[in-house]
Amino acid sequence: MAKTLTPPEALHRAAALCSSSEHCIDDIRQKLTRWGIGTTDTQTIIERLVHERFIDEERYAIAFVRDKFRFAGWGRIKMSYALQQKRIPGHLIAHALSHIDNELYTTRLTDLLQEKSRSITDENPETRRAKLFRFAASRGFESDLIFKAIKEILP
Repeated sequence: MAKTLTPPEALHRAAALCSSSEHCIDDIRQKLTRWGIGTTDTQTIIERLVHERFIDEERYAIAFVRDKFRFAGWGRIKMSYALQQKRIPGHLIAHALSHIDNELYTTRLTDLLQEKSRSITDENPETRRAKLFRFAASRGFESDLIFKAIKEILP
């Protein structure tokens, strides 16, 4: 068990953490709890971090969406659920998701499916379609886009 921090130490550590990368309120609240900070002090620290713009949930949501799309190949549905779990407000999630270019999004889905298609050994077209659909759905892409992309890949 790590040493319990005092509220000023926790504020300093949380500010340093937020300076190096984006964090949401929920992430910081969990860290403060692990560091042994009480509820009242946690709320005070979070309010100060938000006021001083160390934490900005809109900025966090936009960075999260950008990174998950670019590096993990996630679709809008999966990103939306992940942000909801972090207690990001719905309007901020919608705003962050609107930053994804639709053409780039469709291209990314098609590229992912083509790559996956090369690894499927089953020759049955229906089985291939089902496997591709499940793969793309597990990545959080929308059904209608998946069906269109599969039609392009498997005539």
